[in-house]
Amino acid sequence: MNLILFGPPFVGKGTQAKNLYAEFKLPQISTGDILRKAVREGSEMGKLAGPLMAAGSYVPDEIVIGIVEERLREPDAANGFVLDGFPRTIAQAEALERMLAKLGKKLDAVVSLKVPHEKLIERGSGRRSCPACGSVYHVYQNPPKRAGYCDKDGTGLVQRDDDKADVIEKRLKKYDAETAALEPFYAQKGLLRTIDGVGSPEGVYADIKKALGKA
Repeated sequence: MNLILFGPPFVGKGTQAKNLYAEFKLPQISTGDILRKAVREGSEMGKLAGPLMAAGSYVPDEIVIGIVEERLREPDAANGFVLDGFPRTIAQAEALERMLAKLGKKLDAVVSLKVPHEKLIERGSGRRSCPACGSVYHVYQNPPKRAGYCDKDGTGLVQRDDDKADVIEKRLKKYDAETAALEPFYAQKGLLRTIDGVGSPEGVYADIKKALGKA
């Protein structure tokens, strides 16, 4: 299966991508993860992307499209993939179509997860991460045993700049203005599957499998 997991920030795309990998061995291709790694490593791409991401702005198409094509050429994506966080715009979706045609691939489905904005702000602003090992916690839903410190290595947890409530609100507004147009784009192609993202991760995953005919 070649899939896109679609929805605004903090809707749960990363969690569901990991579930799909565990069961179907579809690698999760997260542009956000790739870009954050570049920022941490101080690469040229990271230096360009870092200030934009911290401000809640999108990274230019030419950077994102290039890293996605590079990733889809890797051997583990030969038999399927899950795109998480890409495409974000109609221009990117059209670029993806051209890229997949060039690689001899096509999309099988686009799964759109739906969660009200107020819940997304609560989810995102409560997230804390360990700068040493990358473990992620949530102050309400998944707190560490010792408040403010990683369970695995005791490192002080941090709130990423793009997890702050005002930045999240800005990202959601930008999503509404730009990315939401992708739903009718993919619906017209018969690829869209809409899923209620409120509820347990397990329940949402069961609904995704049902929509994909994999229940």
